[in-house]
Amino acid sequence: METTANLKQNITEIFKELDEKLSSFSESQINKKPFEGSWTAGQLAQHLILGCSGLSKLCDGKTEKTDRDPSEKIDVIKSVFLNFDTKMQSPEFLYTEDKEYNQILLLLALQKIEQELLHISNNYDLTLTCLDFVIPSFGKLTIYEWIYFDLIHIQRHLKQLNTIFEKVTQH
Repeated sequence: METTANLKQNITEIFKELDEKLSSFSESQINKKPFEGSWTAGQLAQHLILGCSGLSKLCDGKTEKTDRDPSEKIDVIKSVFLNFDTKMQSPEFLYTEDKEYNQILLLLALQKIEQELLHISNNYDLTLTCLDFVIPSFGKLTIYEWIYFDLIHIQRHLKQLNTIFEKVTQH
């Protein structure tokens, strides 16, 4: 497991990249579908907000001391989420509405999530295993792994955001 300083640096860097990419869309481009069947950049950002919000509530819930390496599952999460050849199906509760999204509100919500992850990395025992929510393919995750789950999830969608940006700015 890395140091808290390195973890905080990784959080800051990934959110900076996300903020810069999302900010590079114009207000009209944020809600433009790049191709049939695709999400807009706004929908993708909202998906990340839905998926990454509320980690402190999970951390404040039931936890237990971990009897394994608290970072053990990160490589597996990376191998699944960063395999861009695999088309993934989002759980229904993370689907976003097909509507007009406000870019500023999306950016503010993502900044709030970044602050939440930084707060958790500073103030929680990252080695504890969270018991209130289990991802079927990964099982119970430690707080440390949950933070990385969010960061890896964002990395996956950053690649999609880049593709969306290329398509919507071609016209």
